[in-house]
Amino acid sequence: MKTAAYDFSLPEELIASRPADERDSSRLMVMHRDGSIEHRIFSDLPELLSSGDMIVLNNSKVFPARLDSRKPDGGNLEILLVNENPDRTWNIMTKGSFSGEVIIGHSLTTQITKGKTALFSSDTDIRALLWDIGMMPLPPYIRRKADEQDRERYQTVYAEKEGSIAAPTAGLHFTPALLDRLKAAGVIIRTVTLHVGIGTFRQVKASRIQDHDMQSECFEIRPELIAEIDQVKRSGRRVIAAGTTSTRTLEGYSSGDCTITSANGVITGTTNIFIHEGYKPRTVDALITNFHLPCSTPLMLAAVFSGREALLSAYRTAISMGYRFFSYGDAMLFL
Repeated sequence: MKTAAYDFSLPEELIASRPADERDSSRLMVMHRDGSIEHRIFSDLPELLSSGDMIVLNNSKVFPARLDSRKPDGGNLEILLVNENPDRTWNIMTKGSFSGEVIIGHSLTTQITKGKTALFSSDTDIRALLWDIGMMPLPPYIRRKADEQDRERYQTVYAEKEGSIAAPTAGLHFTPALLDRLKAAGVIIRTVTLHVGIGTFRQVKASRIQDHDMQSECFEIRPELIAEIDQVKRSGRRVIAAGTTSTRTLEGYSSGDCTITSANGVITGTTNIFIHEGYKPRTVDALITNFHLPCSTPLMLAAVFSGREALLSAYRTAISMGYRFFSYGDAMLFL
């Protein structure tokens, strides 16, 4: 399959730069297996699911990974922290290949090497400091600086385990009240953790999607969840993944496309699973997700649950009806 087959044209005004006033007031396009489409509101979700169904959420927490710094010549250098290495260096993303010392804030100095790594002083608790000096890592298509509202809204209400540099955006639509309504309707709510790294949103540059190399991301699953999922499926109910990252966690584990590093009370590991058409889900029966970028791996994953042509047709409908796209946009439910 050619990557270009997942391209589509999107008017810029449909890219959501701000979240909806209320999380669960976002629009929800429902795609049924018979090809029919419903137009709902996200708060309608309990009406669309059945008692005994299970929703699996990704409880990873976004940290303020974006930093503004000053180079010795006075120029600015924006830094995106990706992950910390055992030697205390951080893998980073910047524009260009600058090497040298930069200043963050009033006095924090950081040594940058070729625009790829950063080393902070040994006595700096950088993770704690980030919540004072860092900004939420909004994606580049949101063409504004992150502000205080983003500290709350570019984060799920159930975020718990810090480690992501992008939000698991399907989860941004949930509210505590909606989760309570789902539980009252008999829907089982469970969590996994996948820390979103550059692998999730890295651009597909290969002309054939099969040639794209997904980068590994860390995940955690509680062993008892595996048994619960098996029980749900044996009872004829559905496992609904809230987001492509929850999907990749569950399918990475169930397909064996992962590396397990520990099973001490919690299963931890890494996965670089790339889910696209031709893949047969082993665990996930239904998907909640946002509207994704053209030629992106989340878009290709969503196509597994509908077929590419049906998905792109639904996107054309969404565009004609003014749905809001991408991280702060509206949602889809594949049933």
